[in-house]
Amino acid sequence: MLKRLIDCSAQEALHMNKTELLESIALSEGRVLACETIGAVQPMLGSITNAEFAASMGADLLVLNMFDVNEPQVLALPAVEPGETIRELKRLTGRVIGVNLEPADPDFSAGAGEEIWSLTSGRTATLQNARTVCSMGADMIVLTGNPGIGVQNRAILESLRTLSEELGDRVILAAGKMHASGILTEAGQNLITREDVAAFVKAGADVILMPAPGTVPGITTEYIRALVEYAHKLGALTITAVGTSQEGADKETVRRIALWSKMTGTDIHQLGDAGYIGMALPENITAYSVAIKGIRHTYRRMARSINR
Repeated sequence: MLKRLIDCSAQEALHMNKTELLESIALSEGRVLACETIGAVQPMLGSITNAEFAASMGADLLVLNMFDVNEPQVLALPAVEPGETIRELKRLTGRVIGVNLEPADPDFSAGAGEEIWSLTSGRTATLQNARTVCSMGADMIVLTGNPGIGVQNRAILESLRTLSEELGDRVILAAGKMHASGILTEAGQNLITREDVAAFVKAGADVILMPAPGTVPGITTEYIRALVEYAHKLGALTITAVGTSQEGADKETVRRIALWSKMTGTDIHQLGDAGYIGMALPENITAYSVAIKGIRHTYRRMARSINR
């Protein structure tokens, strides 16, 4: 019998196919916590990858941000062949792993924002990059945009259609934005609409990503709840994401966002990678996990050996 992801051991989770994984997440009833990590920056613990650190603090699922498939870099990872980077992370963490790819608009000037976010060819949402990510062992591809990159919903839609046609039966496809990504016309409630949700699902999205309530101006619990309910009616799961550096806020703020997100009915909660830089504040990962699933499930996730 298929288990809830929050109850799965490493071996159980890592041997699921796409359909089983989606069902396992849905069975968890809004208690799955995903954490973004950046491997190309100095790890918070020096000799331990940020992915391992986030997993140890209660993350059920890991999402690699700024991961360049042409030059895969995860600092503090033991030396492996480039094509084995994701599989090695899965071995060390025992977690399901997704990768962000960015359908950047070629007409947009991506000079905005900090230099660290500058887009490289290996991070773009091309079919070839998606094929490479799949061959490296990723369980999910998230089509989204980093700050100032200039990812528009129409570009996400085009990428979804292309990737779904060839890879839709192999990998979970998630789509959406957690902030405007530099597109002012897609800020606030224009960031994601009911029409966007319908279009993404029709184009092949298994999961719709949207900002968590209280993280983007104008984004309320009621607004996101309506979108989550609509996505569920269309057969898709949802992610509510904290991608506005509030993953580095005080624990009380993080707990509030967690409960607001839980009230929307979302399936996956996602914390961004800007606690300092590279991952959420470790104490906030645990605080968020406790808020949505309690001490028992949080500590079981933290304590369960990856060798099980």
